[in-house]
Amino acid sequence: MSTKSKTKLTTQQSVSLLSTLKARFEENMNRHEGVVWEDVETRLQRDPAKLWSIHEMVQTGGEPDVVGHDKAANHFAFYDCSLQTPKGRKGACYDREGLEGFAER
Repeated sequence: MSTKSKTKLTTQQSVSLLSTLKARFEENMNRHEGVVWEDVETRLQRDPAKLWSIHEMVQTGGEPDVVGHDKAANHFAFYDCSLQTPKGRKGACYDREGLEGFAER
């Protein structure tokens, strides 16, 4: 299996994820005042790699949502808005130096 195919969602996965994101978007309008869901959806559909990244956030227990829009760059910012660190990410360390320093304490 190629790396590219590992980072592309099936049509069913894309539809399901977009439905989940739309529901969260509509439930939390205070996070993205002035942003229109259809604009976000169109951008995500055009960029399968970004959609895959957001999918991975969800797979680890996250709750990604739109929290900003850079109009000049037409870029939407997504953050994980879950109340606690998702279970799928606890104990993960992405910084070897930090991990080694923690182990020495």
